[in-house]
Amino acid sequence: MTTTTTATDPAGSLIDPPTSTAVAISYLRVSTREQASKGGTDEGFSIPAQRDAVRRKADQLGAAIVEEFVDAGASAKSADRPDLMRMIQYVKTNKVAYCIVHKVDRLARNRADDVTIHLALQQAGVMLVSATENIDETPSGMLLHGIMSTIAEFYSRNLATEVTKGMTQKAISGGTLGKAPIGYLNVRTRDDQGREVRTVELDPERAPLIEWAFKAYASGNWTVSQLHDELTSRGLVSLPTPKRPSKPLAVSSVHRLLTNPYYKGDVVYRGTRYKGTHPALVPPEVWYQVQSVLTAHKTAAEATQVHDHYLKGTIHCGQCGSRLIVSNAKNRHGNVYCYFVCSGRHSKRTDCTRGAILIEDVEKLIEDYYTRVQISPAQRDALSGMLHHEFDRLMAAETDELERLTTHRDRLEHEQDRLMQAHYADAIPLPVLKREQDRVLGELDRLNRRIDAHHGDYADARAHLDDALGLLANCADIYQRCDDANRRLCNQAFFTKVYIDEDNELRVENNRPFEMLLDPEVNANALNWTQNGNKARTPANDSIGKGSSLVRGVEVTGFEPVTFCMPCRRATNCAIPPCRLPGDLINSSGPRGGRKIDERRHRSCASHRITSPAGPVRACRYPVPAQRCSRSASPAAPAA
Repeated sequence: MTTTTTATDPAGSLIDPPTSTAVAISYLRVSTREQASKGGTDEGFSIPAQRDAVRRKADQLGAAIVEEFVDAGASAKSADRPDLMRMIQYVKTNKVAYCIVHKVDRLARNRADDVTIHLALQQAGVMLVSATENIDETPSGMLLHGIMSTIAEFYSRNLATEVTKGMTQKAISGGTLGKAPIGYLNVRTRDDQGREVRTVELDPERAPLIEWAFKAYASGNWTVSQLHDELTSRGLVSLPTPKRPSKPLAVSSVHRLLTNPYYKGDVVYRGTRYKGTHPALVPPEVWYQVQSVLTAHKTAAEATQVHDHYLKGTIHCGQCGSRLIVSNAKNRHGNVYCYFVCSGRHSKRTDCTRGAILIEDVEKLIEDYYTRVQISPAQRDALSGMLHHEFDRLMAAETDELERLTTHRDRLEHEQDRLMQAHYADAIPLPVLKREQDRVLGELDRLNRRIDAHHGDYADARAHLDDALGLLANCADIYQRCDDANRRLCNQAFFTKVYIDEDNELRVENNRPFEMLLDPEVNANALNWTQNGNKARTPANDSIGKGSSLVRGVEVTGFEPVTFCMPCRRATNCAIPPCRLPGDLINSSGPRGGRKIDERRHRSCASHRITSPAGPVRACRYPVPAQRCSRSASPAAPAA
């Protein structure tokens, strides 16, 4: 709230200062609207007190205040305040001697804005005067002005840090930050010792409607728009405020309401979720069901239409990528046949030639897919063991990192306390204190962000993994028993998109984590980990005094690195006699006997001489064609 007033005498008439009296203006400010309306008055308590102090200062200067500029509910951290801008414009077009403020921090709380505002006043020939501080244009006054401006900025930044710290602790304790959402009431009570306690209670008028809305939407039979219309008809309106009367909710407000975890008993602060102390309005399982329905509707891009199907929005044309839509055809006998048709071809947006396909055929293709990808109990156990082992490793690493960050934060907070103690003891001047405090606060802010990022618990991820594996191990049976609404949720959980090609073959894009769990390479690694991984990672299971015919520990060339001349000069130490290069690989211009370096490396590469019944063990790693190797041409050659 901003107001501009013209100074008046007690009788209410305008003050016309005599020619011998200096002209002054005043600037008053409070930071919040609550301060501006405290006590049930239009200006609260602070603004009248500032006005009295400013008028007394004007009397001391022998000046008359002709204009008063008031920013009620505007923070001094920003110079973009309506009446402050009008005041600067006013002094540019009117002759003014003094600009009187209650304190320097009423004008600005950072040095950059303070310099800008002060410069604008100086260029207009206006002297800045503080009613409670010895601020003027003298050298000592300018020095005090700079010091007070720096202190104001430090106070503002330090206050913001302390407020953030307090709000974080309140969130960790489960308290509600700010105004509670619709369905709850912020109330103030007194404890046995007479202390004020601010808490949250259920709104007896609105809470039952909110609870019904969650249960209704969780059924999957409502859209957000339909739910909004029904809530409006049942009389759900917002809470009235001094500025705004109660009114029906908007559709976007209903959607925000359905996604707010506060209703299941959680509070969220800076992206982190904490268990709240307020009463939960809906059970967690209902809230999560609502999120599943919202996600399904969003992913499927569904709207209320005449023809509905649980696969709509999931399946796409394999030729052009457009969605497949439902189309009902009726023959001359009155029989209705339901098809999926390409929306791109139907709307002529693409040149797709994909024909229609019976819906029952598509349903059968999806059912067959679930049967094919269902994993065995052995696969499930292997994947679970490997991934939980990886979770354990990550948690151990995160615990160490969190301890290191917490120790660093404690050290910085201790350093901050020592800086303040040194300043109070006059050991360090204010500019040094300010510089060091800025450095410490910046590092603390970065550390707190990193610590907040580490607060995520792996328990939920483990639970989701177990649920996904359990679903994957029984997906065919579960899908067969589901009704249409739950089949929709299964498909949205498994698939990002399903493409149907012209030959009625499926191409699927799996959602996470099923994309990873169905990866053949991941499954192979899990089986190998189950068979060998645990033993390989356990020192007690290491082989002692035993040989192995399955694992080759050393290449046939021995422990020494392979050299260029090894095949020709140290053949007696190799299990395979050296091979000669074909004539077409001889290059007379090459080094040492005409052989190129790559060719000589190729000769010494054991990959082409170590063979098995299936062929070479691995391809040569050097850029010489394999068919030119004298050994690679005979893959059935006996192994060393």
